Amino acid sequence: MKPFTVFGRPGCGFCVRATQVLDLKGYPYKYVDIYEEGISKEDLSKTVGKPVETVPQIFHGTDYIGGYTELAEYLPTIAE
Repeated sequence: MKPFTVFGRPGCGFCVRATQVLDLKGYPYKYVDIYEEGISKEDLSKTVGKPVETVPQIFHGTDYIGGYTELAEYLPTIAE
């Protein structure tokens, strides 16, 4: 299975929820702390391909999913 990538920051409740859901489902993921990595909103916007104001920003492989709400909607569509 393609791993997920979660771009987040410390103190972000939705970032924590996203990683918890992925852990519970047993899906592989990489968490990227945007502060530790020095990633700005502008950098993240370039990666996502549209303006970004919030985190988490989540990818499944190279497919952009969105934030936590979009992840919660997306997960049931994955064939296990």
